[in-house]
Amino acid sequence: MFEILKEDIRTVFAKDPAARSTLEVLTCYPGLHALWLHRLAHFLWQHKLRLLARFLSHLSRFFTGIEIHPGAIIGRRFFIDHGAGVVIGETSEIGDDVLLYQGVVLGGTTTEKKKRHPTLGNNVVLGAGAIALGPITIGDNARIGSGSVVIKAVPAGVTVVGVPGRSVEDRHKPILELDHGKLPDPIAEAIRLVLREQDKLEERLNQLEKQCGVRAPGDKLEKQRKQMEQELAEKEE
Repeated sequence: MFEILKEDIRTVFAKDPAARSTLEVLTCYPGLHALWLHRLAHFLWQHKLRLLARFLSHLSRFFTGIEIHPGAIIGRRFFIDHGAGVVIGETSEIGDDVLLYQGVVLGGTTTEKKKRHPTLGNNVVLGAGAIALGPITIGDNARIGSGSVVIKAVPAGVTVVGVPGRSVEDRHKPILELDHGKLPDPIAEAIRLVLREQDKLEERLNQLEKQCGVRAPGDKLEKQRKQMEQELAEKEE
């Protein structure tokens, strides 16, 4: 038991650069407090002391702002950064080395008494405000971008962004756990595709106009278009 507690403390130091001392971690990290209280509540839940388990998890929610149902299964080296607003449902299953940020929800989509919450593999990261709904599986090493809503299974090693969540292929350098601002944007990719297609059409139209001797008026939207392309290029860097 003490080894697990020590491992939890080491996990905080490993995943939060703001942690400066063991005393600070023990007194000022609601994610750690919520995890420890959940382990006790989960023990009570497994031994059929359901009301006591729910009451303990309710107290944990009151003091930490994190709601973890005592029936949820959580692996080792789990860490909730900041923690406010995190909700983990009853039938959620979380693997090892998982990292959640504030506002994450692992929610259910049915009132039936069956598996209705997500299953997270090992080394999964869910960014701030990310929501996963239903009995879906998020594979090992997956990354869910901030504010994304995931309603379908996510393969291992895939990055998902958007509402609803879409798998994206990142063409840049590998993304660190904290670099949510560098996640690829499928909406921006779609806009770039439209702009490239428009360039081709304009080029063909200009050629036809020259052949017919037609003088086309200036493009009043050219300035706005260049500004949009510049913003997209800056976002991509």
